[in-house]
Amino acid sequence: MKKNTYTIPLALVFSLFFLWAISSNLLPTMIRQLMKTCELNTFEASFTETAYWLAYFIFPIPIAMFMKRYSYKAGIIFGLILAAIGGLLFFPAAILKEYWAYLCIFFIIATGMCFLETAANPYVTVLGAPETAPRRLNLAQSFNGLGAFIAAMFLSKLILSGTHYTRETLPVDYPGGWQAYIQLETDAMKLPYLILALLLIAIAIVFVFSKLPKIGDEGAATSSEKLDKKEKLIDFGVLKHSHLRWGVIAQFFYNGGQTAINSLFLVYCCTYAGLPEDTATTFFGLYMLAFLLGRWIGTGLMVKFRPQDMLLIYALMNILLCGVVMIWGGMVGLYAMLAISFFMSIMYPTQFSLALKGLGNQTKSGSAFLVMAIVGNACLPQLTAYFMHANEHIYYMAYCVPMICFVFCAYYGWKGYKVID
Repeated sequence: MKKNTYTIPLALVFSLFFLWAISSNLLPTMIRQLMKTCELNTFEASFTETAYWLAYFIFPIPIAMFMKRYSYKAGIIFGLILAAIGGLLFFPAAILKEYWAYLCIFFIIATGMCFLETAANPYVTVLGAPETAPRRLNLAQSFNGLGAFIAAMFLSKLILSGTHYTRETLPVDYPGGWQAYIQLETDAMKLPYLILALLLIAIAIVFVFSKLPKIGDEGAATSSEKLDKKEKLIDFGVLKHSHLRWGVIAQFFYNGGQTAINSLFLVYCCTYAGLPEDTATTFFGLYMLAFLLGRWIGTGLMVKFRPQDMLLIYALMNILLCGVVMIWGGMVGLYAMLAISFFMSIMYPTQFSLALKGLGNQTKSGSAFLVMAIVGNACLPQLTAYFMHANEHIYYMAYCVPMICFVFCAYYGWKGYKVID
């Protein structure tokens, strides 16, 4: 296929990066909101991330099987519809007002988004010259940064009211009392997810009527052949490649470290830096803007610098900045987190593309394992939240967890990326 025929397929796939960024970057806001509506502490609320990211551990291999048997396009459309259904479930959940119901919804949405991510990342790496794959994936991920910024700066303000009452602090003259307050806060969660669901459905319709090129071996065999060779739909032998194996490890720690900082950002702002919710959401928007700028600037710098070298430098910067948070905390730590966001920006796509280098027809299998590494989001943020909640007088020391995570990223940019087999 000629280079210029990749433009429309790439544009459509880029939109997926925007969509799943909105979904995943609403989670820090939801953690803060569910602490109010379900009366949770920091550690309990952090399991919102677990419910979401656990889907990324369970489903990548079945999803890769699905797409190898059918097509990337079929996987994308199914994922869009499933995630939209999850968004619409916020309406019955507002009636139940139970934490377990929200955890189920996040799991459903994440499963749909997992379809999109399993398809989109390898799609971008193969739609164009192999040598420009890291830069192309970083460009695609810049749309992820845009979605994150919109979720943090604008959609979060639709959810967070700026008030945080407990049963003891609720004004005695509050209209309707405690139940009315909880219902008001619960209803605030519905509109952003309705908007997301409608957007997902609209994009799904566009994909239904669009032509996407087939890549690799998707659709190459008949259905009967595929059924006879079911055991070959995922190639575990791909893990013999050391750069892929180290890539999976680096992705596990990167994702866990990033989400540990992201998910607790609003809690840090409001609880430990003493900021009101409206100011905290503005800082959260700036945090995601730094991430977006980092993606754009990093993509430009990759024209002149090797991706692995940039990964190493950015990871070392974040190790240093996590140290700043641990030493000073408070507002100094908050500003350090803005810088951390900038330097985190290129890590995921750079590690992803370096890990897939030279895998050929094992690309989909490699992609599935890399997406599974997102399970770091389901455990490392909870460890950070536990340290923060259990030792509130030294809450800032909890950031040793993301610091250690960035050490693994630095190693991957130093040696782990090398294709030696």
